[in-house]
Amino acid sequence: MLLGAQLRRLRESQGVSRETAGWHIRASESKISRMELGRVGFKERDVTDLLTLYGVTDSRERTALLGLARQANTPGWWHRYGDILPSWFQSYLGLEAAAKMIRSYEVQFVPGLLQTRDYARAVVLLGHGRAPADEVERRVELRMERQELLHRPQPPNLWAVIDEAVLRRPIGGPAVMREQINALIEATKLPNVRLQVVPFDAGGHAAAGGAFTILRFADQDLPDIIYIEQLTSAIYLDKREDVDHYAAAMERLCVEADPPACTQDLLHQILRDLD
Repeated sequence: MLLGAQLRRLRESQGVSRETAGWHIRASESKISRMELGRVGFKERDVTDLLTLYGVTDSRERTALLGLARQANTPGWWHRYGDILPSWFQSYLGLEAAAKMIRSYEVQFVPGLLQTRDYARAVVLLGHGRAPADEVERRVELRMERQELLHRPQPPNLWAVIDEAVLRRPIGGPAVMREQINALIEATKLPNVRLQVVPFDAGGHAAAGGAFTILRFADQDLPDIIYIEQLTSAIYLDKREDVDHYAAAMERLCVEADPPACTQDLLHQILRDLD
């Protein structure tokens, strides 16, 4: 996506049409569009030819952009889980790993980035109860490895809003939930994590349609992405009107939810209720 956005900017600055760019690399106009949206892989030869067409002669700039092309074609850490991951979720993992800000709303489960191992296992079993034990454990391990991005140098900011029902629903049983609530209390102490809860007494709210995630990236040329997961697929939205609609819903949710400063008190209250 980052390389595609930079190629689009270079093309437009030179007044080159997508059709002309496609002809230059022996491809179609639609392929140039897909390249600029980051939806296809990159051949270094094509990138080299496009940079020449766009008048990029500085060796350092060319080297940096060709380096991006090589990175774009390098499989992510999740590639080794490809046998259990649908392609639509592999795309999400790549976007999540590249995001600067992750804002999510959850109505049923604790966000995957904040789940404990036992809670994650209970969630996996809900959807894959007939899977072999080793496959279940691989799915759990994938989720645990995914969480490492919150602890890497320069981690993304996670701002999660969850419905109170998430905390009251005994996924895995009381002991698993007790451990999960304690883990959430610890997570709220991280400088890059903000957690809010929409209490039952808030009534209806702006995101009654269901869970969603907004991904924002450091490069301003990249649009925000809305991710909506379904049972056997996912929807990715990046049109401005869609993004604005979901961003407004998220802002209203954050106002309707209890302030982040109140989250720990509520979590401790739920722990007491579990005793």
